[in-house]
Amino acid sequence: MAKPELEGAFADFKEREALAESMIPMIGTLYRRNVVIYIHGVPLYNQSVIELMKAHRFVRQIEKNEMSEFETHPMLENISKLDLGPAHIDIGKLTSNFMNDNEGLSVQAYVKRECAAILGRHDTISHPPRDVVIYGFGRIGRLITRLLVEKAAGGQNLRQRAVVLRPPKDPVSDLYKRASLLRRDSVHGPFKGTIRVDADNHALICNGNAIHFIYATDPSDIDYTAYDIQDALIIDSTGAWRDRKGLEQHLQSKGTAKVLLTTSGKGDIKNIVSGANSDLVLPEDSVIAAGSCTTNAIVPVLKSINDHFGIDHGHMETVHAYTDDQNLHDNTHSKERRGRSAALNMVLTETNATESIGKLLPELAGKFTGNSIRVPVPNVSMAILNLALHREVSREEVNDFLRDVALNSAMNRQIDFTVSREVVSSDFTGNRHAGIIDSHATIANGKRLILYVWYDNEFGYSCQVVRVGQKMAGIKYPIVPPQPVTGESTAAEQQKVKLA
Repeated sequence: MAKPELEGAFADFKEREALAESMIPMIGTLYRRNVVIYIHGVPLYNQSVIELMKAHRFVRQIEKNEMSEFETHPMLENISKLDLGPAHIDIGKLTSNFMNDNEGLSVQAYVKRECAAILGRHDTISHPPRDVVIYGFGRIGRLITRLLVEKAAGGQNLRQRAVVLRPPKDPVSDLYKRASLLRRDSVHGPFKGTIRVDADNHALICNGNAIHFIYATDPSDIDYTAYDIQDALIIDSTGAWRDRKGLEQHLQSKGTAKVLLTTSGKGDIKNIVSGANSDLVLPEDSVIAAGSCTTNAIVPVLKSINDHFGIDHGHMETVHAYTDDQNLHDNTHSKERRGRSAALNMVLTETNATESIGKLLPELAGKFTGNSIRVPVPNVSMAILNLALHREVSREEVNDFLRDVALNSAMNRQIDFTVSREVVSSDFTGNRHAGIIDSHATIANGKRLILYVWYDNEFGYSCQVVRVGQKMAGIKYPIVPPQPVTGESTAAEQQKVKLA
């Protein structure tokens, strides 16, 4: 005979399923008003019932509390009844805080108090929408397009207006092929929505977003104003130019204002990793680089560890998915070893991530060595960080610290945390974080610490690029509850991020 708690499991699941189902229209309605709902940094818009339930389950596993749909549903229900200005609201954090100490308030009173700064306000954001052009339409260009379409919300965000490509022999045929590549992806699955080809206007209509396809050989020759594009942010995903002189060619075109490079920049170009050094982005910056995927995966983790424990020196080894700059079969290549078949070999090659560490985190300059091994998987990579710390640490101490960073810090959209002993690379396809700590692989021995950091080198990196683009465009929303500024923890310092 089944135990009573087992007999009730199905009924409990169905109750929580019904609550999650009723949350979807509330989340959607808020989203169209530019009120974006998260649960501990994970966005909840455009999610299915099961995806919402899995997000709750993940938080219960990581935060080790009993928060479920029974607790978050009344929180969301009360939020949806308020007249709120645009904001990002984390119902996971609100609910956790309420469960820990509600100060005797009802859910309704608590929500109203926490949202007081945006209550009855419709001026919580002052930024206009920013036109975006994707220059190049490969792996990263297409994923950024997916993200920008998904994040359109009420419209006052980054707004993709065009894609620029080299002139093809048959533009109409090329447009249909580009639509097909955007619609179906062997790694990331189908596009979430509808794509219509408008051959007459040479555009794709993606979930109602009209995206012009422009063909050009010289970035300085394009007149974007002819497509009603103004002050555009050009996201260059070609990698053809990495220095200021090359990238500033984009700024010679009519209708452009800023350029964002989707790899590490050279010379005096700022390399920005969202969440780690975003404060260095200034309104007058016209050209910025988002760093490499590996740089984005390791820098937030290294910053967190160095700020808390101190790093004397270290070595980084990345086990990296193959990329399209390698050969499918053995052939000539400009770089050593990369000419050998990517599908059949582990290929030892260099990485520029270690050099980037010193630029992004000057306190660690000259303290790191590194290499990269390309392996026969199409996506998801791993960085192995072998660190010598200032003091002795235990595995439990480090994991507890990184778990808290993943849940409660200003870098909770950069650093994720997994407690499973069974995860493999494909489990992280589509993860939106810059890197994911594999807690069961952590090794601590005295002052020696070894961390294993998974990362979706395509999608997770594209999310980071979009975050830098938002910063460049001045797109900023008040956050409820206010999150600590990176490196700050006191109540007075946290108050800085509240809306005035």
